[in-house]
Amino acid sequence: MQKARIKIASTDIDKVNQVCDYIKDIAEKTGVTIRGPIPLPTKKLKVTTRRSPDGEGKATWERYEMRVHKRLIDLSLDERALRLVMRVPVPEGLNIEIEMVD
Repeated sequence: MQKARIKIASTDIDKVNQVCDYIKDIAEKTGVTIRGPIPLPTKKLKVTTRRSPDGEGKATWERYEMRVHKRLIDLSLDERALRLVMRVPVPEGLNIEIEMVD
């Protein structure tokens, strides 16, 4: 049976959870089987820089971190449900990939 695999990624966890809730509601209304949202490992991008621009003074450091949160949802293929998923409002800064999987 074919299914649609939806991958959601963003730096803001609230946006990710909001879109996952929309998709879950669509699946409940249309009666489509759903697996997920499955949380994937969070990618942490870290940058450490020296606070002082020249070499003088204390050796103090600034640490910055950006986290990328990801979710995976599998929906059984239904044309009506897929059209509704395509119309989900996508907040800015959120990436969604939809692919068909056997």
